[in-house]
Amino acid sequence: MAEIKGILFDKDGTLVDFNATWLGIADFMAMDAAEGDRWKADRLLAAAGFDSVSKRFKPDSIFASGTNMDVVELWFPRLSDEDQMLAVARFNEITSVQGSSMAVALPGIVETLAVLHRRSYRLGVATNDSTSGAEKTLATLGVAQLFDAAYGYDSVARPKPAPDTILAFSDLTGLRPAEIAMVGDNRHDLEMARAGGCGLAVGVLSGTGTRESLSAIADVVLNSVADLPDFLAARVKETI
Repeated sequence: MAEIKGILFDKDGTLVDFNATWLGIADFMAMDAAEGDRWKADRLLAAAGFDSVSKRFKPDSIFASGTNMDVVELWFPRLSDEDQMLAVARFNEITSVQGSSMAVALPGIVETLAVLHRRSYRLGVATNDSTSGAEKTLATLGVAQLFDAAYGYDSVARPKPAPDTILAFSDLTGLRPAEIAMVGDNRHDLEMARAGGCGLAVGVLSGTGTRESLSAIADVVLNSVADLPDFLAARVKETI
């Protein structure tokens, strides 16, 4: 086992409470897309993976794991290329401004990130949100200074589950992919870890993913990022 020296985190459901942060924003986006038609907005939300019974987004659904481009392509399948880009820009604005300002950190996350930073891990964010939204969210949570970089879907040629973000973080930090852990709450986070040759793929149960959906592809499934420092410390002891 290579020593882990860097950690890439998914954002929503991993660092940020997905439902507390995004349910209202998703509804706003759907109502905006439906031009105020409640029935149509509910249909759009259901198509994007919202379960009206549990009031949660399904694991690996478009809204839980996709990009704003994915949402636009789903909700507006017949737009011209120009109108499609305008719709993406509109959603980027909504998610960047509202998503970051309304971000709710998961329990223990801020303290855990500080611990990992003190232990000299290089930290990064890999999200299918926009880069601007990711950077603003870290600032809102008061942890931006702990991170080397935040990568949104618009900062790499191919977003998750492609390995581009792993390779970009590796280039930035000088770490080999085998020295990097990827942590996330959906399968596409772990698929990116595998595609990029990460040394560790960590699933967390703090978002929309389930133990059933994550365990087949993760090296380990933790309850949350708050459990990561102890897990990494124990892993180091095993290699000594």
